[in-house]
Amino acid sequence: MRSVATLALTLVTLALSACQGMMPAGSTGAAGSRLSAILDSGQLRVGTSGDLPPLNMRDPRGEIRGFEPDLIEALAGAMNLDVEYVVKPFSELLPALEGGEVDLVIAGMTITPSRNARVAFAGPYFISGTSMVARTGTLANVRSADELDDPERTFAALEGSTSARFIEEVLPRAGRITTADYETAVARLIAGDVDAVVADHLACKLAVWRNPTADLSTLRTPFTTEPLGIALPADDPLLLNLVQNFLNTIEDTGELTLLKARWLADGSWLEELR
Repeated sequence: MRSVATLALTLVTLALSACQGMMPAGSTGAAGSRLSAILDSGQLRVGTSGDLPPLNMRDPRGEIRGFEPDLIEALAGAMNLDVEYVVKPFSELLPALEGGEVDLVIAGMTITPSRNARVAFAGPYFISGTSMVARTGTLANVRSADELDDPERTFAALEGSTSARFIEEVLPRAGRITTADYETAVARLIAGDVDAVVADHLACKLAVWRNPTADLSTLRTPFTTEPLGIALPADDPLLLNLVQNFLNTIEDTGELTLLKARWLADGSWLEELR
């Protein structure tokens, strides 16, 4: 990841200079004060959930690993900062950002209008969406979710999730169950209790990777489009500009594509976590 940091170091300087140049002459307002404090502290405090592989997860030693941590380590390297991960349940991450407990949040968070009304977002750094995992053959000829709205089918999803709401709204005639965790839903699928599990597209791919002998498959293209972004404080345009320009740079140089290939293309990384 050193190459990403090197490429972005000049970008960080340019981003700061450009944004400061946009401020009125003599202005010493609060805009940018948070970024200055972060740079002075020598540390970037990052909120994450630590439970959403391959985006973010704990390895056997308890360290945070995954696609998003690699992205953040590169950003922190470009800023000459160390990273401190603050791990919290997903629902507590935005309040932690709003309360100043963390400097940014990256946790597979979809950019939605309601969230964007509270915080700023840089990105997207990845496009995901609602998908399904089922026994091979079940989804072979499915072109739209409407084709699955059948009272003879039963679908599982995490309780209180957007996937559970998707089943309720898009598949109202089908049976549905909810589970407390994703592993239980997949176990019900493997046992034949449900026809498919509705979940985020990466979670569906992960189920296939983790259960190579279960004859599972997922959709090539998810039913919905959900852009994932880095949540940032709403009151600091300089920090937002810096992070967005960093993402733009690693996108243009191909470094972001390499990170996606490393973590999101297949499950080869699973061997590293055993």
